Amino acid sequence: MTTRALLVTASVLGENGQSTALAKHFQTRAAAREGVEVTQRDVVANALPHLDIAELGAWQTPAQERSEEQQVLAARSDELLTELRANDVLVIAVPMYNLGVPSQLKAWFDRVLRAGETFRYTENGPQGLVEGKRAVILAARGGMYAGTDMDSQTPHLKSMLGLMGITDVDVVYAEGLNMGEATREAALKEAFQAIDQLVEAL
Repeated sequence: MTTRALLVTASVLGENGQSTALAKHFQTRAAAREGVEVTQRDVVANALPHLDIAELGAWQTPAQERSEEQQVLAARSDELLTELRANDVLVIAVPMYNLGVPSQLKAWFDRVLRAGETFRYTENGPQGLVEGKRAVILAARGGMYAGTDMDSQTPHLKSMLGLMGITDVDVVYAEGLNMGEATREAALKEAFQAIDQLVEAL
């Protein structure tokens, strides 16, 4: 049985990003593990525009009634939804920018968090429609934030995933990466070991 993982990367530093290092380690370990296939989507290299009313309107227009422009706009989200649904595990390699997620990653979430597609509203609140998937967050931070009030990133990511119905979420932190070489090396070593364990469990 093959496990399919969608790896979403979001570093504006590209190959030099610390979150990219975490993503690469995941890819290397996954490639060595039989039965695991990884698809990568770099939301910086293939950036999406901010969501606007024209694109939102395209989603809300029945497919058979969409104009040519609306078909193009709706296809952005449809492609990402197809990709998400085709995979069993969602892996998000995310740096922390100003205590939040990169805007490019938020633009990706804005396309996959669609009412009627990945969640629906009910009398008891929103209900996730993405079932049977799990997520892994690979978080790279320059300082030490996990478990503190300043870590608004982790609950935000978990809330967005939970809205879709993905509640089985593991988080690997690599923190203090800008707090000296020794701290950085120790944090990356610990994070790499945690990634190894997660890949073995796929």
